[in-house]
Amino acid sequence: MTEDSAWGFADDRGRLVVADRPPSRVLAYVQAGATLWDYGVRPEGIFGSGHDGAEPDRAKTGTLPLEALDYRGAGDDLDVDTLLRGRPDLVVAVSYGHGQLYGLDPDTAKHLEERVPVVVIDVGQARTLDRVAERFAELARSLGGAPAPGAADDLHAARERLRAAAGSGGPGVVALSPASQEQAYAARPHMWPELRVLAELGVALVSPPEGTGVNWATLDWAEAAALEPGVVLTDIRSNAIPLDEIAAPVWDSAVRQARTVPWNPEPLCSPQAHARFLGLVAEALEAAANS
Repeated sequence: MTEDSAWGFADDRGRLVVADRPPSRVLAYVQAGATLWDYGVRPEGIFGSGHDGAEPDRAKTGTLPLEALDYRGAGDDLDVDTLLRGRPDLVVAVSYGHGQLYGLDPDTAKHLEERVPVVVIDVGQARTLDRVAERFAELARSLGGAPAPGAADDLHAARERLRAAAGSGGPGVVALSPASQEQAYAARPHMWPELRVLAELGVALVSPPEGTGVNWATLDWAEAAALEPGVVLTDIRSNAIPLDEIAAPVWDSAVRQARTVPWNPEPLCSPQAHARFLGLVAEALEAAANS
């Protein structure tokens, strides 16, 4: 904040974003908007990425009141005039490194910043999930938000439940994004902040074979079945095929008894959202242990 501004926030590009008054009309990338909502900050609008469509992806929107928000669209539908149609006084975007605004064409992002303050939160693989959550919490507080009562205690309880469920020698856990009837993308666990949290709590995450692909390994369904998952974290975003629609016989026969957990690779970073995810993983591990 400067002497001439009423509000300021140092974002993850190292830029001090300032405004004459505390922002009250926030436009946010859907992941950011859903996270801020959990702190009581209601965005006036949200936008998606090139993976999204004409309607908001419900896997990413958490508890946002979608009927009361203006969804601007995604991908090629996004231009500066569309983004600014609700007269936002702040845009909250995310980045996967190098400060580039995820989901926006670089030229669109450049012209957007010429007309409205833009805060960028880095959600990339170099960050821990705790650090990303801290940054969203700091931004929310600056906008008048606050954690939900009891959220921190619920997260602590969920972590301890998962630690107990993981124990030692639990079932192998594979994180997948079904791509087609022929292929799946298997996550490399160390590249995903939320999966690293599972590993820290003792979950036996299974890594796909080494090869091309930094974040994902592209496998056919026989190769995916060979990972022998006892629990499958399945990508539920709209760009992924629902796992129960995969008809590959080798996959079906190999993992018929596997437990499945819905997974959003663009996680909300509030305590309550994180607690819900950890609770679902713990429930699956407990069920696997008792089967």
